[in-house]
Amino acid sequence: MSMRYTGPNADYPVYCCRSDRDQQGSALCQEVRALAVDALVERVVLDALVPDQIAIALAAAGQLEQESRQLERQWALRVERARYEAERARRQYDAVEPENRLVARSLERAWEDKLRVVEAVEQQHARWRAQEPLLIGPAERTGLQALGENLPRIWNAATTSAADRKRILRFVIREVVLDQKRTRGQVWLKIVWQTGATSEHHVQRRVHTYRNYIDIDRLRQRIVELNAEHQMDGEIAAILNQEGFVAARGCAFKGENVWCCGPPGAFPPSKSTAWTRIRCAGLMAASRFRAQRLSLE
Repeated sequence: MSMRYTGPNADYPVYCCRSDRDQQGSALCQEVRALAVDALVERVVLDALVPDQIAIALAAAGQLEQESRQLERQWALRVERARYEAERARRQYDAVEPENRLVARSLERAWEDKLRVVEAVEQQHARWRAQEPLLIGPAERTGLQALGENLPRIWNAATTSAADRKRILRFVIREVVLDQKRTRGQVWLKIVWQTGATSEHHVQRRVHTYRNYIDIDRLRQRIVELNAEHQMDGEIAAILNQEGFVAARGCAFKGENVWCCGPPGAFPPSKSTAWTRIRCAGLMAASRFRAQRLSLE
């Protein structure tokens, strides 16, 4: 995904995927609001780099390094064995009398086969080493421990620029994968760390309708419960806000938008809701009457 800026002043960041439009000429694949995603990644990184978490991660890295060294010895033995077999085949070929052409050709083919085995084992070894997690030396361990102690202060310092924060993120994160179509009302994130480890996270996204709301069933059930307690719409909105619910467009609940969470008839009307609906119905009926009267005239 790439970054673009929207809004009246072109200062609102959005992550967008242009692959479908660039390759097929269709609409943009996805657009994800960047502010909430950036805030989540920032929080995850700061939580992951506290001293206690760094100590746990370094201990786990030590175990991985030990396992990696054991596997490296096994690979070294495989490579050494393949090279020995190739060298042995070469000596057999060199020892054959030139007059024995059939035997010489057979030994030559055997030597070539052994050389191909050596090449294949070396390539497999190289691919394995490329996929192995980075080894952390003593200097890197000391630097990580110091970073965990000073990172919050450095991150929040007024002298730390956005470019500096990006460099810090690149130091610990390889890439971040986004998908807002995987789960209703959520942006799914996968953080790929520089160590090769991955972690998955979710952030609630703003939606245009409650059809795409993250947890619409729980929200509707809570409204029904509050309505059954004879709470007014304004009181229901205040309780929902206190309990951490957010309206569809990311704003706080108000008395007039509580009943918008479901289709007509989804909630038993409270007093204020009933009055609001009666008033709206009266206005709509008056509007239809005026339209019919004008058409008759």
